[in-house]
Amino acid sequence: MIGFLRGIIIKKQPPLLLLDVQGVGYEIEAPMTTFYALPEVKNEVEIFTHLVVRDDAHLLFGFATENERHMFRTLIKVNGVGAKMGLTILSGIEADEFAQCIQNNDAARLTKLPGVGKKTAERLIVEMRDRLDGLPTATITRSKDIPSIANDPVNEAVSALIGLGYKPPEASRFVLAVANDGMSSEELIREALKNSVKK
Repeated sequence: MIGFLRGIIIKKQPPLLLLDVQGVGYEIEAPMTTFYALPEVKNEVEIFTHLVVRDDAHLLFGFATENERHMFRTLIKVNGVGAKMGLTILSGIEADEFAQCIQNNDAARLTKLPGVGKKTAERLIVEMRDRLDGLPTATITRSKDIPSIANDPVNEAVSALIGLGYKPPEASRFVLAVANDGMSSEELIREALKNSVKK
């Protein structure tokens, strides 16, 4: 099992991250909450990881904190919630806020997350309530930021939302509704996700 990776960020294209670890490039899928915490390309970072082994692929998922990874591992144990849905859920809500929703039986808030219907929200609450005790906490390790120029933040943001399970027209609508000059792709994605949850 790969517990964590420390390396240089080569590419950030949510939800995919390419990390150079001593000459080996690791493709990692990460929730948007992790992307918000990452430094710019060409900086070193430490990512907590979870490996999913399937018949047709080995998928590596990455998280800024152990808390996020623990939440992801707890999510994918819930009946009907796979790794992709777990990633989508954690992209739409912070791990601590998600835990509060579970403890407070707040199914209404959970149903605003993409891919989560009423039955799934109720199942999440029932199956996760007793599994969230003692969440570990850890912060991401980063080096000094080096500025980089993003390529077309709007297109990157739309692609990220599509990768998270939104339909292309929805993704475009949510991003364009919040787009302003000078916003990075991460800022656009964050605001678009907030906007989508309010609908």
